[in-house]
Formats: sequence, C-alpha cells, structure tokens
Amino acid sequence: MTHAGFIGLGSQGAPMARRILDAGLPLTLWARRPESLEPFAGTKAQFASSPAELAAACDVVGVCVVADADVDEVVLGTSGILAGLRPGAVLAVHSTVHPDTCRRLGALAAERGAHVVDAPVSGGGPGASAGRLLVMAGGSTEAVERCRPVFETYGDPVVHLGPLGSGQVTKLLNNVLFTANFGIAASALALGRRLGVEPERFAEVAGHGSAASFALGRLAASGCDPVVLGSRAGGLLGKDVGLAGALAGDAPTEAVLAQARAALEQMGAPLEAEKAEKTVKPEKE
Repeated sequence: MTHAGFIGLGSQGAPMARRILDAGLPLTLWARRPESLEPFAGTKAQFASSPAELAAACDVVGVCVVADADVDEVVLGTSGILAGLRPGAVLAVHSTVHPDTCRRLGALAAERGAHVVDAPVSGGGPGASAGRLLVMAGGSTEAVERCRPVFETYGDPVVHLGPLGSGQVTKLLNNVLFTANFGIAASALALGRRLGVEPERFAEVAGHGSAASFALGRLAASGCDPVVLGSRAGGLLGKDVGLAGALAGDAPTEAVLAQARAALEQMGAPLEAEKAEKTVKPEKE
C-alpha cells in the first residue's frame, strides 16, 4: 500500500490530506505552522519532525504550498524533502509554480534515484473535499502511475499531460484563460449597464444562454463586482499570469495575455502580475 506524505495543509491541502486518510492510505504529515496539524490530531495520520523525516517514510510526497520560494523552502536544505527522499519515491508538486522549478527539482531528485511529478490542481477546497479536483500531471509515465493511487483519492480526473513541466504549463494556461474570460465578462456587464441593463439581470440571463461561462458565474457570485474577486484571488491570478507571460516571451499568445492583464486591472490587482513577470525568469536546462 502506498505510503503518502503531505506538506501544505491550507484551505486546499488540508482536505486533500483528509481524502488520503479517508481512503485508508498510510499518511505522514509535516507543517511549517504546528496549528495546521491540529485538525488531524486523533486520526491515523503520523507526524514528522521535518520534511526530510517525512520523505524518508513515504513513497509519494505531496507538496501544496503557495509559490516557488515556498516549494524550495520545504524541498531543499539539510532537513528538506530531497534530503530524505528514498530511491524510487516521488515528489509531487501540487503548487502552481514555474515549470523550470519542477524540472530543476527533478534533476536533483534523479541524483538520488527518485522522481518529481508536477501535479497542479484545480477545484479549490470544495473540489478536494468532494474528491473532484482536476489533477494536471507532468512527468514520466512510471512516476505518474506511482502517484495515481494517491492522486485518485482527491482527484477526478487525473490527466497525464506529458513530460515534467507539462502540468504547470497547462495550469498556467488554464488560469490565464480564466482571467481573460473574467475580464471579458466584466466588460460585457459594464457595457450592459451603460446601455440600461442592470449587471445582475444580464448575468442571470447570460448565465442561462450561449454566453454562459465559469468566469461569468464567478463574477455573478461576486455581486458583479470584479474588485470583489480581485480581493480574494487577484494575487494568485496575478502570479500565474506573470509566470505565463515569462514563459511565453514573444510567442503569439499575446492576445490572451493582454486580456488577462486588463482583467487584473479591473480586479485592482495589476501590480502582482507585473512583479511576477519581471522577476521570474526561466532557468536554462
């Protein structure tokens, strides 16, 4: 039976870990904030004293922290995951980060005979609790299949997209497209208001017609105010749009990126995107 480890017990990671437990798989946890472990007291979960100790006990180690620097913090160093990762074990990066971060960690893991799979997810805490996260996996077929018993406790579907880094690229594109769609929906509502149609009424009608979209639904749920969603998710969306912009360079994807940046401005969150795009550079392989 696959022994899973998990680090990153936030609003999404905690229900993912809970699903692993509920499936009956052995689970070891570690957290940067000890209070994150409190909901798992009295369960069958084991607690490790460091990421390295956790990795030494596990076949698959999932990491669900926020950004590239957070991933490096828990993976690298004398007490990091890589220090304890066993030959044949897999580190699964559920965070949405630069693909080159995962490729760099993959090269380091390979020196220990271990593997890295990039496996960003979509669906949030509710999706994790229901076991319906979309898992976008990149890595060797062997490594992804080793992770599948764990991924399928919280993910449906689990999609293998190609080599290491493919999952991150796909997740970034997904978030760029969502952001762009959100901006288009917000513009349509604003135009409707100028033409005499209240945004709430237009959103209700469009949500039942051919113009329906997930982004429009999120906008409607936010009271038709893009700044409301920006206050909740603008920082993360800005990070992802910036990462995608750094990846794209001069590729002919500028239209969707331009619209996504415009949407971030509507949300009141443009600086996050600009900062991410200017500071994150792909590493040479």
